[in-house]
Amino acid sequence: MNSQLKRGTLEMCVLVIVSRKDCYGYELINQISACMQITEGTIYPLLKRLKEQGSIDSYIVESQEGPPRKYYSITEEGERTKQVQLQEWQEFINGVKKIINGGGSDE
Repeated sequence: MNSQLKRGTLEMCVLVIVSRKDCYGYELINQISACMQITEGTIYPLLKRLKEQGSIDSYIVESQEGPPRKYYSITEEGERTKQVQLQEWQEFINGVKKIINGGGSDE
């Protein structure tokens, strides 16, 4: 998948996933990697930026299988951002479909 397409939609994907259930970073990477190729180096800076913007929060949970895990949850601001991004995404894909199917301008 084109890296520009991924970069533009990854934030929305993270917000959608954490709105369903709180996740730790590696868990997010695994869920997203099941659908598209990404690296850890892509997700962690995004999580930091989303936290700084107030879209997600984090908390630490002790783990039986190793070190404590940092879980991420969506905030009210993040929920609003997610809804806006989902609406914009739908408008975008509808426009692309229209062009692909021969619709669009009447030129």
